Amino acid sequence: MSGPPDRGLTEVTLCEDGPMLVRGPVCVEDEDGQRHVSSRPVTAVCRCGASSLKPWCDGSHKLLATGGPRARRLDRA
Repeated sequence: MSGPPDRGLTEVTLCEDGPMLVRGPVCVEDEDGQRHVSSRPVTAVCRCGASSLKPWCDGSHKLLATGGPRARRLDRA
């Protein structure tokens, strides 16, 4: 996308090996139908599935990438 973003659109950025960043208010509906609302200027939505704050990112993807303790726990699950 080139040029300035259209102010009527929600801007979403996919971070490599990381979360999805949503600029502006967002409502995320999870697999159980529960709605999660954030009015933060930028919200990080988990894409790795390891967050303990789902649907929000808690940085767990960083541990998965380095093979940290959380990655080992997930491997055993």
